[in-house]
Amino acid sequence: MQSLREQINLQRLPRHIAIIMDGNGRWAKEKGQDRLYGHFHGVESVRNIVEGCAELGVEYLTLYAFSTENWDRPEYEVTGLIELLVETIRKETETLNKNNIKLHVIGDVKMLPEYAQKELDESLQITSQNTGLNLVMALSYSSRWELVQAVKHIAEDVKAGKIDPATITQNTLQQYLVTSNFPDPELMIRTSGEFRISNFLLYQLAYAELYFTNVRWPDFRKENLYEAILDFQGRERRFGKTGDQVQKEQING
Repeated sequence: MQSLREQINLQRLPRHIAIIMDGNGRWAKEKGQDRLYGHFHGVESVRNIVEGCAELGVEYLTLYAFSTENWDRPEYEVTGLIELLVETIRKETETLNKNNIKLHVIGDVKMLPEYAQKELDESLQITSQNTGLNLVMALSYSSRWELVQAVKHIAEDVKAGKIDPATITQNTLQQYLVTSNFPDPELMIRTSGEFRISNFLLYQLAYAELYFTNVRWPDFRKENLYEAILDFQGRERRFGKTGDQVQKEQING
């Protein structure tokens, strides 16, 4: 693991990493256990990857913890997931605070039970002054929900005369997204062998490098994170330009 970490160029880290934590249920099934067993063990991966990003100096880490579509899962699993979420936040807040990690939440959190909202609010308040890694938890989140909400709010402000429709730009839309205070992800990781974005940060991932791995989330550890970052650093990010243009900019820059 250490040799992998030593290969990473700390001057070229992705500023923002987003992760779809997939495979908890399949991991559990492969071990003859129920799905909640996989979610429980996935918490250790969250702890390990948060620590790894903080150690490297990554500025933002967004974890897709619970989608709006997840509400349609069996009731026992949804209830168990919410209880696990609350318990984990309660246990980990002190550690986050000690490590100068600031917690953020994006999503339709009003759908969460009141006790879960209360725990989240307390953790957000406790870590609000921290200046290290920004840990963004996507809870009851879907990108289509986010975009619909943004359009509604823009329409309301147009109706109220606060915005001239002729002046609306990409920057206008970004200001109405729940991620308006964060830079767009540069690297998106999805575990467990699926090749989908699954309604996650659809607008924000426009120019992100996508990295897919067969590793199930409960088995994902720092060395897997390092592999993803090294893969990212081996790619040429052109943003619509030619490779020659990018190379000239690097030489002149």
